[in-house]
Amino acid sequence: MEWSSLYVMQKQLDDYIETHHQLVNEDLFEKKYLALLTELGELANETRCFKFWSTKPRNKQSVILEEYVDGIHFILSLGMEKGYRSAPDPVNAAAPDESGQFIRVYDTCANFYHHPSEQLYKELLGQYVKLGELLGFDEQAVIDAYREKNEINYERQDQGY
Repeated sequence: MEWSSLYVMQKQLDDYIETHHQLVNEDLFEKKYLALLTELGELANETRCFKFWSTKPRNKQSVILEEYVDGIHFILSLGMEKGYRSAPDPVNAAAPDESGQFIRVYDTCANFYHHPSEQLYKELLGQYVKLGELLGFDEQAVIDAYREKNEINYERQDQGY
C-alpha cells in the first residue's frame, strides 16, 4: 500500500484541523485514541458480524468501506502523534472470523495506548489491514476510499462540521 502518500495526506489534514481549531502543539493522543475506538465500533456495527441475535443483513460494502477508512485516518494520525510513519507488520494468521479480528484490533489498540511503541503501532496497523482483508477490501479500493473521505473531511471542516 502507498503508506507514505497516505501519511502525507493525513499530516496535511491533521495540520488543517489543528490550525482551524487552535489545537497546534496540543497533545491529542487520548482524544484520537477514543475516536479510533468509536470508529471501530461504528465499523463493527455496519458489518453486524457480532449480532448473532439478528437476521438483518450487513450494510452495503461501500458503507462498510467508508467506515473502515475512517479508522485508517485515526490510526495514521495516532502514529504521527508519537512520531511514527511506519508500514504495517504483516499478520500471517487472521482470527477465524470478523468478530475475532475486531477483538484483535481492539486488543492491539489498547496495548498501543498503554505502551505506544513503534512495534505496537506497526502491529496495530497490521491487524487493521488484516481486518480490511477479511472484510473484502483490496488495496486499491482502500486507497481510493481514503482519498475520497479525505476530501470529504476537508469539506466538513470548511462547513463547520
